[in-house]
Amino acid sequence: MQMLYSHPLPRPPSALIAARLSEAPFGARITVAGLVLLRQRPGTARGVVFVTLEDETGVVNVVIWRKVFDRFRRAVISGRMLRVTGRVERQADVTHVVADEIEDISALLDRLTDLDSPLSPGVETG
Repeated sequence: MQMLYSHPLPRPPSALIAARLSEAPFGARITVAGLVLLRQRPGTARGVVFVTLEDETGVVNVVIWRKVFDRFRRAVISGRMLRVTGRVERQADVTHVVADEIEDISALLDRLTDLDSPLSPGVETG
């Protein structure tokens, strides 16, 4: 596990929360996950797709280059919740993740209402 400021950063496939994204060094390979808030594919961006994910601590800006988009097209277009692995980049005061891998984890949302699932709010665990 990578150490930074004496707090370990999770390594893929674990996900780094949005609130700790600023702790990851430039160029670090990390994984983030969250609900898809926004997808943008501006005509002037030459095939680049921008996705904003939200977790319980904040938002993460994701940049998806055309080659990566082509590989993970279905997940990018239809996913309601995504797990993205990529590299941390910073420009001015904006931090974003440049995607290498994208996984549609929307099925986890369906488990929230499943009474037999440990993710369900109606089931006590522990």
